[in-house]
Amino acid sequence: MLRAKQQLGKYRIQRRLSAGPFADVYAALDTVEGVRVALKIPQAALMTKEFLEDFRKEVRLMARLDHASILRLKDASFIGTRFVIAFPLGEGTLADRMRYRLSLRTMLGYAEQMLEAVAHAHANRIIHCDIKPENFILFPGDQLRLTDFGIAKVAHRTIQASGSGTVGYVAPEQAMGRPSLRSDVFSLGLVLCRMFSGHLPEWPYDWPTPGLAKLRERVHPDLIHLIRRAMEVDPRRRFRDAVQMQAALKRVKSRALRGGAKRRKRTTGTTGKSDWKTIRRRQFEKEYGAALQTRFTCPRCGGPVSEPMTTCPWCGAARKVHRDET
Repeated sequence: MLRAKQQLGKYRIQRRLSAGPFADVYAALDTVEGVRVALKIPQAALMTKEFLEDFRKEVRLMARLDHASILRLKDASFIGTRFVIAFPLGEGTLADRMRYRLSLRTMLGYAEQMLEAVAHAHANRIIHCDIKPENFILFPGDQLRLTDFGIAKVAHRTIQASGSGTVGYVAPEQAMGRPSLRSDVFSLGLVLCRMFSGHLPEWPYDWPTPGLAKLRERVHPDLIHLIRRAMEVDPRRRFRDAVQMQAALKRVKSRALRGGAKRRKRTTGTTGKSDWKTIRRRQFEKEYGAALQTRFTCPRCGGPVSEPMTTCPWCGAARKVHRDET
């Protein structure tokens, strides 16, 4: 592990942002350009010829994708024995932002950007294979950018691959080793459902989902229909790709905003039922979040939890299985 203030070529390490099974990500200062960057560095013990070729493929994939909603590649090179991939450094992830209250307009803006990014990848026949809130990086002005194409696949119709992705967001057929463009659509549906309702649906993904009541409070029925179609277990009943899903969102966006305005008008002068919960959780995160490492959310109530917690301290739900990254 690299340490703070350690020099790595022209980069000065500031802190580690995340540790994964294949690579660590660090915040660093580019001492030549004078800008802060994120450095993705594969684990040294895994640097075999085959493993290194996988990272080269990721770099080449990202070089092909030129879009405002996809995190651009700054540099990829060897520094000593380390293979280092440099990206612009964001303010956090969509997962971090979803811990706090979001307006309907903001959520719809995020949804548009998510679909723009994935639609651009699909137009280039690239399946991301790991769509989740942690892979959307937030920049100033509420701009989202999609990153981490580490297990992305170039599609020739449907490709054969071992089951990969993040537990909780992976499509059923992808878990069985048969990912397709529709698999990314399914993952997008789960991300949107969690963002708009505060609940992440779980297998067997029966409808109505536990968060349907909150969805109905917040969004137009047409948008609920879009999310439900994206989450269909049968891939043939989903949108064929993110391009088609993006077009559907454009059609319902104005109705969704008007519906949200009407609901706000009806509730003017009243105190939101969950306002005090939001304030309490925000205060908790500020004071104890870092110490307790509450980087995850309870799928039932949306409260902040950490990996070792066997019970949600907010709603009492049992956490016998940890479904996020470990």
